[in-house]
Amino acid sequence: MTTYKDIRGTHITTVTTDPPAPVNGQMWYNSTEQVMKGLVSNPAGSWATGGSLNTGRGLLGGVGTQTQALAFGGGGPTAVTEQYNGTSWTEVNDLNSARRSLGSGGSYTSAIGFGGASPPFGSPGITGVTETWDGSSWTEVADLNTNRRDIAGAGADNTAALAIGGSVDPGNRALTESWNGSSWTEVNDLNSARKDMGSAGIQPSALVFGGLSATAATEQWNGSSWTEVADLTTARGANAGAGTYTAALSFGAVHESGNGTKTETWNGSSWTEVGDLSVPRGYLAGAGTNTAGLAFGGLAPPGSNATEEFTSPVETTVTFTAS
Repeated sequence: MTTYKDIRGTHITTVTTDPPAPVNGQMWYNSTEQVMKGLVSNPAGSWATGGSLNTGRGLLGGVGTQTQALAFGGGGPTAVTEQYNGTSWTEVNDLNSARRSLGSGGSYTSAIGFGGASPPFGSPGITGVTETWDGSSWTEVADLNTNRRDIAGAGADNTAALAIGGSVDPGNRALTESWNGSSWTEVNDLNSARKDMGSAGIQPSALVFGGLSATAATEQWNGSSWTEVADLTTARGANAGAGTYTAALSFGAVHESGNGTKTETWNGSSWTEVGDLSVPRGYLAGAGTNTAGLAFGGLAPPGSNATEEFTSPVETTVTFTAS
């Protein structure tokens, strides 16, 4: 229903201090500072450029937050690992096994990388190799039960993770495996077999969305089984994800018309389109939350070193000046 404020707007008032909870578009005169001010809100959020990766690449693993992230592996071939401090990336100790299209989970100081494809690029060298990161180096641990690449991952640290979907020539898989810190156990499959999905959350509460061939399907994991929930607004694959089971972010893609920039947020029941990435790309990695996400790497083409930081919503108090 249209309100009086919608029709007539918000009157400009004189105040001695800025109002504590202004609404979007509200203006006021601050008599103490003797300036006109207003609130500008961007509820869709936006991406800003961050520090570039030292080695541009796609098909990489990624974990962490917007200010403390880890990027590892990828096309090239490469075993390179880099850490992000919110401003720049620094190369640290490599993976023991160079590979691309691997799954990942965990944090900046306690990560896990699993599966993928071994070099050279284009080879059928699908692997089940699993490595854990302790903040300074990688250690090989027990392999996946089923070797595969193009896997989605979820995990809080290197002791609890999920390896979801992926591909084993000649087709996609619905396989899910659970990591307990020492070994992998096969658990209930996805409802829809696919590869190159976006993912969010941890074990036992995870979310996967999209995937190739291009799909909008979203599924939630409750610790024992997958349930189909509301689809993405646009079907796509090779997208990345960040956030949690109930508050996630999906961004980037590869689809028929090329690389994508589309970004959507998940509120636990539905997806909403928000501000797009600046650099179109798929096969990128993600970290962070649905309001403070991080997108890095990808195939643009070629291998991209772009890093972008997402903030939503954005509210700014601006001062008006005469010109």
